[in-house]
Amino acid sequence: MENKKRISILGSTGSIGKSTLDVVRSLKEQFTVTVLAAGSNIDLLESQVKEFSPRLVAVFDEEKALELKKRLPHVPVVAGMIGLIEAASFPDVDIVMSAISGAIGIRPTVAAIKAGKTIVLANKEVLVAAGEYVMALAKENNVSIIPVDSEHSAIFQCLQTSKAKEVSRLIITASGGPFYKYSKEDMESITVEKALKHPTWSMGAKISIDSSTLMNKGLEVIEAHYLFQMPQNQIDVIIHPQSVIHSMVEFIDGSMLAQMSEPSMVVPIQYALTYPDRKPGIIPPFNFVKYPVLEFIPPEPKKFICLDLSFEALRQGGTMPCFLNAANEVLVQRFLDKKISWLDISRRLEKLCLSHKVEKDVDLDKIFVVDAMAREQAQTI
Repeated sequence: MENKKRISILGSTGSIGKSTLDVVRSLKEQFTVTVLAAGSNIDLLESQVKEFSPRLVAVFDEEKALELKKRLPHVPVVAGMIGLIEAASFPDVDIVMSAISGAIGIRPTVAAIKAGKTIVLANKEVLVAAGEYVMALAKENNVSIIPVDSEHSAIFQCLQTSKAKEVSRLIITASGGPFYKYSKEDMESITVEKALKHPTWSMGAKISIDSSTLMNKGLEVIEAHYLFQMPQNQIDVIIHPQSVIHSMVEFIDGSMLAQMSEPSMVVPIQYALTYPDRKPGIIPPFNFVKYPVLEFIPPEPKKFICLDLSFEALRQGGTMPCFLNAANEVLVQRFLDKKISWLDISRRLEKLCLSHKVEKDVDLDKIFVVDAMAREQAQTI
């Protein structure tokens, strides 16, 4: 029997982390969970530790880490950013699932790359904020970065059939979120409760709001540019409300490949973990009758400003994608705290981006300086 792949899951208590553990349960002959890491949800983490018996546990929140140590005295528990980095670079690990959302996921992912781990990437910010640096580092360390986002997984799967020079266009599909049919007038009255009700996917609060503004799609465009080394003018976005086609690749001969499945994160997670092989899945066979119509609608220009800002950030390059991402993260939280309106997210983000002086030579230290500066400015605008 083949050796089991040893996994470190950064973000095990989030939606991606929980789905990853569902895949591991179904393919227990293939994988073993060696490390679990989470932000602060130690109740769920404790039950995961008892089920999977990892050799190391990390908790970003240092007080929660101390509490978990008391509950699990025989399990090594590490804390803070140092703990996450240890979890990411643990020697007896083959694959690191990078699923801690936000900029805090950057340093652990970089540590995992430097340690030569295969990266299964579910954290957009890693490539949005630090794409140029991270991809160069991965190349230098001969490390594979396999995407987990359903859109990037779709493109990754479609690209397995062809050479890079044969690709003419990447087409990223968007559900459109809850508001793609809204008029600009309707958008004035969007509440937090409405914005959190995604029509297709069940996601965390931050990504649900990003989906409602189409910022999520903008970040995916930036991520796709770095991940697949594709020029910005060869990446398009199309609204596809059914979320059955997860993305498409168009080739120079006019042929297109699309990756389809029931809307479920289990499929791209499992593909990333088992790549280059495929293993039996846990979702039922696709039911075509359930989806008699597949719609495709172009995003209206200047209606979803966050999408436009993302394309512009990619055009400018340098520190702009990092700045955009960090400022947006703060503005989304301010909206969730009901301190600004939904439209204020894009309006204030546009003002901030217009004021940012782009720097071109980007290293990891500069990324964190710009990230901190953007957050400070977004708190006060």
